[in-house]
Order: sequence, then structure tokens, then C-alpha cells
Amino acid sequence: MKKEEKYQIIESLTEKLKNGDFFYLTDTSDLNVETINKLRRLCFRRNVSLQVVKNTLLRKAMEKSEKDFEPLYNVLKGATSIMFADTGNVPARLIKEFRKTSPKPIVKGAYIQEAFFIGDNQLEALSNIKSKEELLGDLIGLLQSPAKNVISALQSGGSILAGVVKTLSEKEN
Repeated sequence: MKKEEKYQIIESLTEKLKNGDFFYLTDTSDLNVETINKLRRLCFRRNVSLQVVKNTLLRKAMEKSEKDFEPLYNVLKGATSIMFADTGNVPARLIKEFRKTSPKPIVKGAYIQEAFFIGDNQLEALSNIKSKEELLGDLIGLLQSPAKNVISALQSGGSILAGVVKTLSEKEN
């Protein structure tokens, strides 16, 4: 690979790292062409970008970006693929689904909005992270719940209240 090509790869990765809040470092070595193509298609359908990278170029891009990725430097060994996504849990769920039919990819590490997850044992935790949209939905549901309870109580108690008022008005006569 020529020096200019390396420079372009570093610049491209640096830009993705600066602008992205979610990425996973995985090991996809030993996957045959057919299996890696299935993984790429699944990534494409889920809006996840999968790119095989050289560890030295990725580390230079990490160092060049304006974020501190030092906790991930130790996992940059062997074959490395990087998965960029718009949501933190999508790559983890994709990996869990894909590993039903294949032993890899294995999670080396992940970066989720300034938090680092190191090792494949973090896959379950990563897949359970809620996206911004899921959290907003939960919050809206929680905020609506008390109002729904009050409205429901007023509606069901309305007929009882009307009966009590009617009985009291008839007593005064």
C-alpha cells in the first residue's frame, strides 16, 4: 500500500471517529468469503458500516481524532474490523443474530458515547443498551401514565359521582 493510500485511509477513519458516537471493533478473521458477504449484507440492511482495517492505521486515526480512545489501543491486535452505526445497540444485536450461524464476529471492544466496553463478554450488555428513541419512548410512556390514571379514575368515577350528587339533591327536597 502506498503512502498516499494510507494517508487517505487515516483521514477517512479520523473523520468517522470524530463524527461518530458508536463503533465496534471486531475480529472477523477465519470467515470465508461467503460468510463475510452475508455479514456485509446484514450490516448494510441494518445501516451499519463494516470496514476491515489495519491496526496501525486505525490507531493513527484514533490518535489524530479529537477523542481519547486509549482504552481501545490494547485490543488492536490481530485482524480487526470496525463497525460504525447510528445507534449503540444495533451492531451488538446484529452480532448476536449472526453468531447463531457463525462463531464470529467476536467483539474486541466498543465505543458508545464516551464509554468503553472491552471484550466479547460485554456483548449482552451492549445489546441491552437502549437507543435515544427507545429512551424517549419510555420517558413519554412514564409521563403519560399518571395522566392516564387520573383520566381513567375520573371517567369511571364520574357515574358514581353523578349518582351521589343526584341522591344528595333529592334528599334536600
